[in-house]
Amino acid sequence: MQQDKQPDYRPVVFRDRTAGYAFLTRSTAKSDRTIDWDDGETYPVVDVEISSESHPFYTGKARTVDSEGRIDRFERRFGGGEQGSGGGKDG
Repeated sequence: MQQDKQPDYRPVVFRDRTAGYAFLTRSTAKSDRTIDWDDGETYPVVDVEISSESHPFYTGKARTVDSEGRIDRFERRFGGGEQGSGGGKDG
């Protein structure tokens, strides 16, 4: 295997700034910024928009969609429901 064609696989810190959460792992991701980690070493840091600490599915803070309220609002706005609610074309 040619060494110059392989990406550099090294320790990298991924940081979710919205949740205040960071974790150290190994990656080929590149970054110009660095961070001083708990072990006293300096590692490249990659900021991510979302992680398991801030994702609604993993945190249990998922919003439920009020589909009934949306349907009522649509019918009030566009006057649905009373006339042919068959869903198909009328002949």
